[in-house]
Amino acid sequence: MKLVVFEDDQFDRFQPISWLRGVFELKTGATTLAEKITRACGQAVSAYLVRDYLVPTLKRRAADVVVNDLSGLGGDETLFVNARVAGADWKPPNGNVALWHGDRLAAWRTRSDIASIADYDGLVAAATNADRVDYSGPWFEYIWDLMLASPKELVADFEASDHRGVQGDVHPSAVVFGPREQLYVGPGAEVHPFVCIDTREGPVTIEAGCEVHPFTRIEGPCYVGPGTVLLGAKVREGCSIGPMCRVGGEVEESIIHGYSNKYHDGFLGHAYVGEWVNLGALTTNSDLKNDYSAVSVSMNGKSLDTGSNKVGSFIGDHVKTSIGTLLNTGTIVGTMAILVATGAPLPKYIPPYTWFMGGRIGKGFGLSTVLKTARIAMSRRKVDMHEMDEALLRHVYELTADDRNVHLARARKAFAAR
Repeated sequence: MKLVVFEDDQFDRFQPISWLRGVFELKTGATTLAEKITRACGQAVSAYLVRDYLVPTLKRRAADVVVNDLSGLGGDETLFVNARVAGADWKPPNGNVALWHGDRLAAWRTRSDIASIADYDGLVAAATNADRVDYSGPWFEYIWDLMLASPKELVADFEASDHRGVQGDVHPSAVVFGPREQLYVGPGAEVHPFVCIDTREGPVTIEAGCEVHPFTRIEGPCYVGPGTVLLGAKVREGCSIGPMCRVGGEVEESIIHGYSNKYHDGFLGHAYVGEWVNLGALTTNSDLKNDYSAVSVSMNGKSLDTGSNKVGSFIGDHVKTSIGTLLNTGTIVGTMAILVATGAPLPKYIPPYTWFMGGRIGKGFGLSTVLKTARIAMSRRKVDMHEMDEALLRHVYELTADDRNVHLARARKAFAAR
């Protein structure tokens, strides 16, 4: 059987993180949605279906997987799986049926000729002819669902892995508070003196090459990705961090993709952070309203009720914040935005590629400047920005122009009216 993982046409519900990656590349728990599907199906992904503009970079990231070309997968049974079904409780269908979550295709198992399918629309057209079954299983509706599910997914990912025991160096004065069988410390990882690892409420994974500095406390369930450094951090339960991150201060029930920094004190709670983000000292987000009511999020021009009273911020790739930046509950910060603190919580939506400075949204010094800054930031980790990465960032800049211009015009009008 061939396995094809796809995203549907509601990928914009997972912004800002989905601007630069397929929905199946998003994380909840320790692994991506694609990795969870692979585990559930017991086999590797044969092909991805994704937005056209992501094809070049995805081909580079997943060199062994076909992208948007199923011409070579014929002659065998094929299972198509929507990234949004991926969770600890999801199981693939047994029969040759199409599973539908409302009007969205959740999965389709077929022996039909699939060679001509090149995108989600083509997939839907083909699956419409199959026997239909309503799907009511696990489903990620919006990006905050990934964050809210992460603690449970961390436990499931640990149980499904074969990572157990201490293979790295744990100092004798470090304390494992709880079952030691709920701890994995990978090769080359160093846990310094006066570290507390609390496994009473869930497992803790510290991957290869990590460094955990003195006076760090880690509460399970938690995943710390390869090469990550924790600097006297208070890592509360439900965190998935890394790889190659630098984290200090307090973090709770948050997902942080690779190469991002929260080096200093400050609080990050119930948040989802992309790659190459730098949060300045004392940057803090609220994840609970004073009246304890459900948090709303502004997405695609609409205010949406998350249904949860614990929702922090969603921070796109290459975002930079100044010292003392304050983010409100349910804040979305777009790709490559730069934020400068005002002493008060910032607006709950900051468009991609804008600067928030002097209390208002502006265009800053333009795309070339933020790209130059990104190259410098990446070089500090000895990573060069690939030409495909730059092309992708430039393309997303064009895709987001209308939204950005609307907010820039509003900001100019409000400033002129002062």
